[in-house]
Amino acid sequence: MSTGQVREVIPVPGFTMFKVANMKENLIIIFGGSGDLTSRKLMPALYSLHEKSSSKFMVLAVGRTGFDNKTFREHLLSSGEYPSGGFLERVFYLQMDPSNGPDYHKLKERLEQFQQKEYLFYLATPPSLYEKIPLFLKEHKLNEGHKIIVEKPFGYDFESGRNMNLVLKESFKERQIYRIDHYLGKETVQNILALRFANTIFEPIWNRNYIDRVEITAVENMGIGSRGGFYDGVGALRDMVQNHLIQLLALVAMEPPVVFGEREFRDEVVKVYNSLKPLQKEEIPSRVVRGQYIEGEKKGVMAGAYRKEKGVDPESYTETFLAMKVNIANWRWEGVPFYIRTGKQMPTKVTEIVIHFRQTPHRLFSCREECPEQNQLIIRIQPNEGMVLKFDMKIPGSQFNVTQVPMEFTYDKLGDLGNLDGYSRLLEEALKGDNTLFTRSDAVEASWRYFTPVLEYMDSQTGLPLHGYPAGSWGPLESEAIIDNGHKWTNPCKNLTNTNIYCEL
Repeated sequence: MSTGQVREVIPVPGFTMFKVANMKENLIIIFGGSGDLTSRKLMPALYSLHEKSSSKFMVLAVGRTGFDNKTFREHLLSSGEYPSGGFLERVFYLQMDPSNGPDYHKLKERLEQFQQKEYLFYLATPPSLYEKIPLFLKEHKLNEGHKIIVEKPFGYDFESGRNMNLVLKESFKERQIYRIDHYLGKETVQNILALRFANTIFEPIWNRNYIDRVEITAVENMGIGSRGGFYDGVGALRDMVQNHLIQLLALVAMEPPVVFGEREFRDEVVKVYNSLKPLQKEEIPSRVVRGQYIEGEKKGVMAGAYRKEKGVDPESYTETFLAMKVNIANWRWEGVPFYIRTGKQMPTKVTEIVIHFRQTPHRLFSCREECPEQNQLIIRIQPNEGMVLKFDMKIPGSQFNVTQVPMEFTYDKLGDLGNLDGYSRLLEEALKGDNTLFTRSDAVEASWRYFTPVLEYMDSQTGLPLHGYPAGSWGPLESEAIIDNGHKWTNPCKNLTNTNIYCEL
């Protein structure tokens, strides 16, 4: 038997004891193990980790559905994503109700059948269980010395976010808590730091003196699908802006850490959040635009309205689009607007950051062809990760006419490096005990402190207008008004020329 191979050693009615020979491994316990997140994201990510990484682990999925080890493995196998049987042999199942305290005796007994000493608990459950499961684990002494991963949302507003932190800290120490955002596991997201801090051609000009504005766009070309019951109580601000987009903003805006260490990196992120300039009530209507998709045509096919999606209130005022102007009150970024937007049922699925540099003090040359006023650096996070730097060059000929040309890099040009996806990478970091790319409690509270007044204004009697936009469009036209000096949003499918990085409409 090879080192690390699973073998059954003591048959017990109802379950089997498992040992791992000569190896200390992690055991990943997934609450919500029979749910959608586990099947769509976590299991494929763990399979990829098993195939491409040296990390050693086994998985115990915990859920209410009446699977056992055999039927759960068959359920996973039916998806066709696991050609290797070696991974599934390391996946086990326990039927129990995570919301029922007495059921944790079953979990404790099951865990004793494994010889692993390192537990990594993963809460892939509805947020309502985030404040119960940690306390049940503590009650049964399953928290001591182990780690826990929590999926977003990290609360619903400032108070709920703080309460969730208090509950987690009652059962686990901060260094044991891993608040996961898969965006931070993406290669290009991490490469923002290398781009800025490893290249002297960028860092000296990465400030208010040379940058005019920054756009951050993360949009999808699909509706909410089967998530209507969940999404209708959340909306775009809570689902995407308060976590994903503000973290991307932090990576663009942060100061260089002294060293790339867990504490130093996360300290700089929190500094950005604490520097976000609070929005006064009278400012919100001119800085925040929200919308909801209505029926529209996409590639010749009619797409239905949000209010007709399954699980959605027919009179819902939940936003599926949100655009916002954000300012940072510090020395580096004073006066530079950051524009962020997200939306469902847009023309394409894309996430990118556009850095607009300031115009030259005096324009010497004319643009014979289309030529924007500023240089741009475009950082494409998905799909087909890469970067494009756009600058002006003289057009061949006798006259001094210029046009804009791109200098491009895409990760596919480096060949197949066997890179892990966002979830796989972050799971590997958690197994290693590296908290760097996970959200710290003070970052959660600082982010909510900024966005909660906007949420309260949206929910007030006066509220914030909800604009309809046709499915397949770039959102409400009103969103253009928040951009200063007559500029417009940079729609992603028009700003890259390389077909490897170009997003197809």
